[in-house]
Amino acid sequence: MKVTFTDKAIEKLEHEPEGFLKLHYDIEDCGCVVNGVTQLIREDEQGSYNMELESNFRSVRIQKQYAVFFDNELKIDYLPKHQCFMLKSDNEILNPRMRYISKG
Repeated sequence: MKVTFTDKAIEKLEHEPEGFLKLHYDIEDCGCVVNGVTQLIREDEQGSYNMELESNFRSVRIQKQYAVFFDNELKIDYLPKHQCFMLKSDNEILNPRMRYISKG
């Protein structure tokens, strides 16, 4: 799997501290695992995010059991108007207003 950051996304994240960037597939209160919502999280620890994605910016990790919900090629963009990120692929928009959380 591969994730490409747009220039806007890189510009927004390049001054963030080093650490692990994770695509967190949040299923809490979603009713079913297929209804999860993706968030972009930066943490100091790898944790249970055991699958590394190829990237043009920084290493990105996901939890292997949720890989089935992502396309093989993903793109992360930044939307300055809404001050959030967007996760998309050629086939779909996975999260039009993806939240970014910096922990640690």
